[in-house]
Amino acid sequence: MALEPAPQTFNLSLSLRRYFKRELVPLLADLRLAIVLLLTIAAFSVSGTVIEQGQSQAFYQANYPEHPALFGFLSWRLILLLGLDQVYRTWWFLALLILFGASLTTCTFQRQIPALRWFSRTWNFYSQPRQFQKFALSAELPQTQMSQLLPLLQQRRYKVFQEGDKLYAHKGIVGRIGPILVHASMLLILLGAILGSMTGFFAQEMVPSGKTFQVRNVFDAGPWAAAQIPKDWSVKVNRFWIDYTPDGTIDQFYSDLSVLDQSGQEIDRQTIHVNKPLRHKGVTLYQADWSVAALRFHLNNSPVLELPMAPLEAGGGRLWGTWLPTKPDLSEGVSVVTKDLQGILLIYDMQGKLIATVRQGMSVEVNGVTLSIVELVGSTGLQIKADPGIPLVYTGFGLLMLGVMLSYVSHSQIWALQTADSFYLGGRTNRAQVMFEREMLTLLEQLAPASPAESKAGTRI
Repeated sequence: MALEPAPQTFNLSLSLRRYFKRELVPLLADLRLAIVLLLTIAAFSVSGTVIEQGQSQAFYQANYPEHPALFGFLSWRLILLLGLDQVYRTWWFLALLILFGASLTTCTFQRQIPALRWFSRTWNFYSQPRQFQKFALSAELPQTQMSQLLPLLQQRRYKVFQEGDKLYAHKGIVGRIGPILVHASMLLILLGAILGSMTGFFAQEMVPSGKTFQVRNVFDAGPWAAAQIPKDWSVKVNRFWIDYTPDGTIDQFYSDLSVLDQSGQEIDRQTIHVNKPLRHKGVTLYQADWSVAALRFHLNNSPVLELPMAPLEAGGGRLWGTWLPTKPDLSEGVSVVTKDLQGILLIYDMQGKLIATVRQGMSVEVNGVTLSIVELVGSTGLQIKADPGIPLVYTGFGLLMLGVMLSYVSHSQIWALQTADSFYLGGRTNRAQVMFEREMLTLLEQLAPASPAESKAGTRI
C-alpha cells in the first residue's frame, strides 16, 4: 500500500515576514509615498485652519448651508460626515500621521543609517587605478609620495585612514547625520501631535473676583483627556482688575490667582495677564477675556446688597446691565448700565429715561431712596489648556533646526593610491562642489608644484 505524502504545512508567519520585507518595507521607504503623505497631511491641516473647529451643528448649518454650498460642494453635512469640524482628532487624520511616521522610520533605518555606516567605514579604500576614473575630479601624478599628501589633508581637518599604499580621508561626516536628525525630529513632532490630540483638553471659565472654581467647562478634549483634567486642585480668583490708558481704553487686565489643594491650602499664587499665563501640573491658565459680574450697593442704610449684571446687546460696544428694585414689592426700580470696570454707571427710570450718572463710591437719590454704589465686581475670562505633546513638539522643532543646519555641512571624501610609477588622487563631495574643486586643485598644485606637464593624465573636472 503506497503511502500518501504528508500535506505541506503553510507557515503563515513566515509568509507575512517575507511580504513585509519584500513588499511593505520598500513601499514605506519610498520617497514618493512620503511626499504624497506629507502633502495630504498639509492639505487637511489647512482645512482644519480654515474651517472652524469644535463648533456646534447649528453653527455649521448657519455658516455652511447646503444651498448654495461653498465651492459648490462644501456644506455642513459634508463637514460633519468627514469630521472636518474636528480634523485633528479624526481616525483618518491620525492614521495619516501614523503612516507618515512609519514611512519616515522605515526610510531612516533602511537608507539613512546604512548610508551613514557606509560613509564612516575606515576600510573604504580603492586599490585599482581604474577606480579613480569614475571621479569628476581626479589626477594621476608622477613623482609624488603618500607622505606629501598626509600633512596637507590633516591641515584641512580630514580624518585620514591609511593601509599600506592606499589612503582614504573624509570630513564633514556630521552632514550625513543631518537628514537622520530631520527624520527623528519629524517623528517627535508627529508623536507630540498625536499625544496632544488624544490626551489634551481645552476649557473656558468666566469667574468673578473672590470665587473659587474647578475646571468644568471643557469644550474640546481628546478621548483620553480625563486624566489631564484637574480633580485634586482648584483655583481661587483673589482679584481681577483692569489698567486703563489716559484716554479710557484698556491697557492690560490682570488676575491674581491662587492654586488650592483639596484641603483648601494655597500651594501656588501668581498674577497673570495677557502673554503671562499660570502653569501648574501640566495645565496652563491664560488670561483671555473679562466681564462685569455684579453690582454691590446700599439702599439707604441697608447692608451691602449684590445683584448680577448681564451682558446687553449693543451695536457700539460691550454693555452690562441690571434692574435694581427700589421698593420691597418690586413695583418700582431703575436700570443700571455700565460699559467697563472704571466705576461709571448710567441709571435709567422705568420709561427708559436717563436720570443720573454715578461713580463707584458715590450716592444718588432715586425713587425716594438713597442708592450708594459700593463696587463693580469684575469677572476674569480664563482659557485653560493641557497638551502633553507640547514638550515633544518643541523638542522636535529644535532637532529639526539643528538637523537642517547640519545638512548644509559638506561631506567630502578623498582617495589616494600609490603605485610603482604613479600616484592617483580623486575625491567627491555631496554639496559645495565649487569649493571642493578649488580645494582639490590647491592640493594638486601643492603636490606637483613644478609643472602641470608632469601629470600623465592631468586633472579631470
